[in-house]
Amino acid sequence: MDHFAAAAAAMQAAPEGTDLCPPFLATLPVTSVGISTLGDPLGSVTVCASDAMAERVDEIQLDLGEGPCWQALETRRPVLEADLTATTTATWPVALEELLRAGVGALFSFPMRIGTIPVGAVDLTVGEERTLTRGQVQGAIELSTVAARRVLRDALLAAAADGRADMEPGRYSRREVHQATGMVAAQLGVSVQDALLVLQAHAYATERTVRDVAADIIERRLDLARPYGSET
Repeated sequence: MDHFAAAAAAMQAAPEGTDLCPPFLATLPVTSVGISTLGDPLGSVTVCASDAMAERVDEIQLDLGEGPCWQALETRRPVLEADLTATTTATWPVALEELLRAGVGALFSFPMRIGTIPVGAVDLTVGEERTLTRGQVQGAIELSTVAARRVLRDALLAAAADGRADMEPGRYSRREVHQATGMVAAQLGVSVQDALLVLQAHAYATERTVRDVAADIIERRLDLARPYGSET
């Protein structure tokens, strides 16, 4: 097992509430890491930030509603800015100005998604020009995938604790939820565990019960393979 796979496995197995930033710092040549949720269904908030630079990078993008993290989530592709002073992007001009003012030299943003559910992004920052190798980019993608799963799972557990969603583990013994989860897994090409997270997240976002969403999936009234679980 390489060091990225080992870090991903450790992140996956870590207890609820564990800081998700250190594995990125331990495996990649960056100095700051910020992880945030973006837009619906979880809202826009910083999940963790390794230092003041990471906090500022997140603050700029969340306040402005633009930046590489938003671009990465929308395009579903990493945004790799090895030299921010030389970027030609016109997608986030105001954020670019503020990021340069904050002393950011290189910024790498990786989207966090589970199936069709947009979760947020991971921002990796360096104060000077820096290039990631292809292997490092793939490693960051691997870690970001696990981070997305952890962030979404922790958010749904918090929702259950607050009584805001039908998320109690015992409820998943019902046949229709298992059937719907299998259907979503097949539609999205994801694991059963991730399919259940997608089903839960849709229930949370639409303020419905997991059982009701499962019934709609089984009856083909809802297709979670569509963006944001659009109605069929």
